[in-house]
Amino acid sequence: MKLYLDSGHGGSDPGAQGNGMLEKDIVLDIAQRIRTILTTGYENAEVRMSRTTDTTKSLNQRTTEANAWGADYYLSIHCNAFNGSARGYEDYIYSGLSDSSATARYRHIVHEEMMEVNQLPDRGKKKANFHVLRETIMSALLTENGFIDNELDARLISDPSWRQRIAQAHVNGLERAFDLQRKQSNDTLYKVIAGSFQSRENAEQRSADLQSQGLESFIVLFSASGVQWYRVQAGAFSSRENAERQLEQVRNAGVEDAFIITEDTDPENGETDGYPVAGKIYLSPELMDQYVKEINPDASTLGSYYLEIGEHYGIRGDIAFAQAMHETDFLRFTGIVQPEQNNFAGIGATGPDNPGASFDTEQQGVLAHIQHLYAYASSEPLPNGYPLVDPRFDLVDRGSAPTWVALNGKWAVPGDQYGQSILDIYERMVSNAISNLEEMVEDIGD
Repeated sequence: MKLYLDSGHGGSDPGAQGNGMLEKDIVLDIAQRIRTILTTGYENAEVRMSRTTDTTKSLNQRTTEANAWGADYYLSIHCNAFNGSARGYEDYIYSGLSDSSATARYRHIVHEEMMEVNQLPDRGKKKANFHVLRETIMSALLTENGFIDNELDARLISDPSWRQRIAQAHVNGLERAFDLQRKQSNDTLYKVIAGSFQSRENAEQRSADLQSQGLESFIVLFSASGVQWYRVQAGAFSSRENAERQLEQVRNAGVEDAFIITEDTDPENGETDGYPVAGKIYLSPELMDQYVKEINPDASTLGSYYLEIGEHYGIRGDIAFAQAMHETDFLRFTGIVQPEQNNFAGIGATGPDNPGASFDTEQQGVLAHIQHLYAYASSEPLPNGYPLVDPRFDLVDRGSAPTWVALNGKWAVPGDQYGQSILDIYERMVSNAISNLEEMVEDIGD
């Protein structure tokens, strides 16, 4: 199934506004989460996004692109606004379609899945003469995910964990509607490589070129014969067939020398389930704090706590730091947990009526976070040296999540991509650290 995923508005068009948020930012975040779930979790799903950054794109450009690509389905993500009093979820198909059409049947399935999890009033299944519904030659659906100018809806919309659930609900609907097949465990990964460069700048340009054509990619650092290289990777697949399909798209985008490499994994050792929660810390506190400060200049400096306490318990404090950034929206606390709680891991937070545990100091909040991770990663008793401050330590199924991906469905519910999201932030932290260190070396050389 080829999905054209449209993040509404963007660039000079902010969309709806309210409670300190812009629709264009929220819907891009939800769409990116949908893409991640589909591309990492399903075999027969291809995704092309109308935009992957905050760029301006006309409605005609979007529908023309989807039609030319031959998309099987067009999904447009939006938030609503009215006068501050309206609430709820609604979705739209083209007004010229009957209730018995395939588009209406697909919409009915997605609507059911959305109402299962979104905690919003149901405003119904509607029809409209919107451009993206009228001018697309494939079935199309536009979802309105709450009212950004309503205080109650905005409280949900601002919560990253809610947006993750919303993304998952969209995917659940697509899975049912199009009979999408979940990826099976496989001992081999097929990685599509779109170039290797000794210059990071050249690698970044290649990655940007691919992303401008709707092909997600990222940069991986590796060494060969003692030389450091920057590899542009455009996906990793458990199916050779899907990797070949992606390879063809990358070559059609102008990278004629793209190729596939294989990487064997060992499920018995847990390598396919993500990095271990326990282990050595690689990023310094300064590099951790520097990364978050570039995103949120007002952020507290927590890196030293994550290093010190993480090392004491043998927990990857640098990845735990990435988890804290995921939970708190880079210490902006846009969800239900508030800054004064010093709860950087969302411990005990289940919804607006239960914002979770509170801790007296930042250090105590980090300590509770690391102890909670220790409970999941190990069945051994807590090491001496610190008091137990995690109020939910004894509620954890000890040793049930030795890897970050194994936290899926445990730390966050449903959380199908929870661990992957943490590791994605960590990968960006590492990439940022490498870039900053290279700049320092260049400055020294000058």
